[in-house]
Amino acid sequence: MASSRRFPSRAGARERLKSSGQRLRSSALPIVQCALAAGLAWWVAKDVIHHGTPFFAPIAAVVSLGLSLGARLRRSVELVCGVTVGIGIGDLIVSLIGSGPWQIALVVAMAMATAVALNSGPIFAIQAGNSAVLVATLLPPGEAGGFDRMVDALVGGLVGVAVVALVPTHPVRRARRNAAEILGTAADVLRKVEAGLVENNPKPIEEALRQARATQQAIDAMRTHIKGGREISRISPLYWNSRKRLAVLTAAADPIDHAMRNVRVLARRSLTLVRDDEILDPRLVSQFDQLADAVDVLREMVLAEPGEQPDQAAAARVLRRVAKRMSPDLVEGAGVSATVVFAQMRSLLVDLQQVAGLKRISAIATLPPTVERPAYEPES
Repeated sequence: MASSRRFPSRAGARERLKSSGQRLRSSALPIVQCALAAGLAWWVAKDVIHHGTPFFAPIAAVVSLGLSLGARLRRSVELVCGVTVGIGIGDLIVSLIGSGPWQIALVVAMAMATAVALNSGPIFAIQAGNSAVLVATLLPPGEAGGFDRMVDALVGGLVGVAVVALVPTHPVRRARRNAAEILGTAADVLRKVEAGLVENNPKPIEEALRQARATQQAIDAMRTHIKGGREISRISPLYWNSRKRLAVLTAAADPIDHAMRNVRVLARRSLTLVRDDEILDPRLVSQFDQLADAVDVLREMVLAEPGEQPDQAAAARVLRRVAKRMSPDLVEGAGVSATVVFAQMRSLLVDLQQVAGLKRISAIATLPPTVERPAYEPES
């Protein structure tokens, strides 16, 4: 019994190995970029600018890039500015009050407080504090070392930006995969919910709800990769032509996020419906499978290259056909949970049609009206 707890099962070991491999593959290019930037930054600072031991240049390059593909330009600017503030304040204060435990505490507090007042970025404040410590402990005030560290930080940040421009990751591909993963999960959840409703069995719906709740990491990764993609499309000539595709994906990010939130609510309310043994019109139940098929088309649209099918127009047509069938007679005389499920499906359709490129008002107009005088004129 003890040995089984001490050693993971073979299946568990394979799962950990697979997870490790996936993490390594997703981080391979950022690791190469950091390594290349560190070496180049050292070479520029030491052999081109002729600094004796420019350790801060490769550090600055690695910190400015990191493993995250988002906001690298911001990190570079924050790092350089933080070093400048920290060394400037540290050099000034230490030259007046000397160095010691309480002087170090005061210098770090003043440098970080100044950085926070100037900018909310965490790297800015951290680098200001680190640089202040450097001045208060290692660099005698008034010497050229402080200025050299500023130059090293600038070199590291600029080399990091240059590496991103010359050895870039694709600005669209990672975010597109995240979006496709989220939509694929949404389709799977809808099918499991339908199975639970048909069987009047809460188990498939409980599994679907767990699956839907686990998508937040992919949503966050999608947003991070979109942000990083925008930077790459600005600074790398290799991908200037990807800006239009990135703009389309950027516009779809919020609707995808909102759609997944609606899927979670839909699954949760469907679970309540089954547990309460509430009756749901079979026509509405069948819409789950139809909607899942439409989401599959939307997923294929996200993965399609320019000029390939399905495009936004094709995905919108499929979604519109589902929307046209969501008339209020599907919940005539129904209970609260059935009505909520119906309303969530309509909201979900609006979100998904926005992913397919429709404006919100146009997406709402595809749905049959539920009141005599709707706010937006429905399509004929």
